[in-house]
Amino acid sequence: QVQLVESGGGLVQAGGSLRLACVASTSTISFMNMEWYRQAPGKQREFVAQITIGGSTNYADSVKGRFTISRDNTKNTANLQMNSLKPEDTAVYVCRGRSGITFQEYWGQGTQVTVSS
Repeated sequence: QVQLVESGGGLVQAGGSLRLACVASTSTISFMNMEWYRQAPGKQREFVAQITIGGSTNYADSVKGRFTISRDNTKNTANLQMNSLKPEDTAVYVCRGRSGITFQEYWGQGTQVTVSS
């Protein structure tokens, strides 16, 4: 069973930056497509960013040009660099990993990001 643990959330002023990390319990992360989602109070969970096994990236329109997803398979980690943060980025950010072999998916518990105006 793969466990994903997020860290790096916190309180930041609008315009600031945060770097989130998602650490996997095993090295199988190298065979996973990694994604970040977020859920704001009273809203549905929404896709934020993806990095594939091969390193290709995709972003939600709302974060393009501000957020950057990356991965370091040697550290079993997927990161989300968030710049130029806005109050509307406030949410719980959750990491998801999906195996490219078994297609099984794993979710972390999430980390809170709060952006003050």
